[in-house]
Amino acid sequence: MTTTPFRDLLATDGVREVCHLRSRLGFMAYHGGSLEALTDVVAERAAERSGASYYGVLQPPDFNWHIPSHRVSPAESPALAEFLEHVDAVLTIHGYGRHGFWTTLLLGGQNRTLADHVAGELRAHLPDYTIETDLDAMPKELRGLHATNPVNLPRQQGVQIELPPRVRGSSPIWHDWKGPGLVPHAESLIDGLVAAALTWPL
Repeated sequence: MTTTPFRDLLATDGVREVCHLRSRLGFMAYHGGSLEALTDVVAERAAERSGASYYGVLQPPDFNWHIPSHRVSPAESPALAEFLEHVDAVLTIHGYGRHGFWTTLLLGGQNRTLADHVAGELRAHLPDYTIETDLDAMPKELRGLHATNPVNLPRQQGVQIELPPRVRGSSPIWHDWKGPGLVPHAESLIDGLVAAALTWPL
């Protein structure tokens, strides 16, 4: 039988696939674990606190297999297929790093009304960051517009949220952070996502 990278990833020792079905709004983080640090933590905590559904793929330490979003297919994962059938809209959490964008969160994806809604809450909770919703201002490959990207597969599609290292606590500015908990900016980010989820009319 012909295999695909996503199916192979899910079959790899140490890779965990997590799915919790709750409300019709969902959070995803399928580049989680060691690949895009803390994206799964942000997505799962926001989902738990808001009663939203959650789907994540977590890679083990020192394992970094990046599969492009348009190749993360529900045809290769019954759990992802069930999740996408259950939710009406989704917020997908990714991590990225680009010169000139260290304090910029990118809100792509095809549901632009939801993107504007989420942006409003994030701006209130993260005043020191730029919350970018203008697709033309984003790097083309980070806009999340591909038709087979999982963020666009639910009935109302969704928003792809790209997080720079600083807001995830991966920046050198946090070198002396000892906790407890996540860095303050990450906690504020989760607060903003929870507020957006709880006020979005499904």
